[in-house]
Amino acid sequence: MKVCQPRRVALSGALLLSLLSSGNNWAADTSPAAGLQRCRALADSAARLTCYDALAEQSAKAPAAAAVAGAAAMAAPAAAPEATQTFGLPVQRQNEPDVIKSQIEGLVEGWGPGKTFTLANGQVWQVSDGSRAVLYLKSPKVEIRRAALGTFMLELEGTNETARVKRLR
Repeated sequence: MKVCQPRRVALSGALLLSLLSSGNNWAADTSPAAGLQRCRALADSAARLTCYDALAEQSAKAPAAAAVAGAAAMAAPAAAPEATQTFGLPVQRQNEPDVIKSQIEGLVEGWGPGKTFTLANGQVWQVSDGSRAVLYLKSPKVEIRRAALGTFMLELEGTNETARVKRLR
């Protein structure tokens, strides 16, 4: 089996200058995705490699700048919303509970994948796994517990049925 080794190719200053000053206005968008798109669009393999190397070097310097920005953001504390209002949303706060209790108003006739539930506290949750259940419960009390890997489990009072859910709002 033949193993290919990467080659380093030195670009002339004129080629590098032409890449950086081309009509694409590359300096305007500095996001990593935009940088990858710029590099991917280069036809010359040596120029493309140099472009990727420059992105890698730039990203190695980025953590220090992010730390400075994070320290500035921490200097001005923001008002935190009530802990139960953020429960189940992608960002977890330190004082968030591991379980919430509420009620589903009306008749619950079970669920299948994608079924949504609106709780009495206004939260909307959706079944995110392939589970199914056939139930006939009037205004059941529910508990939603934090589970493994950032997921949540919905449990209905009086049943052994559970469903993995995600919060929509």
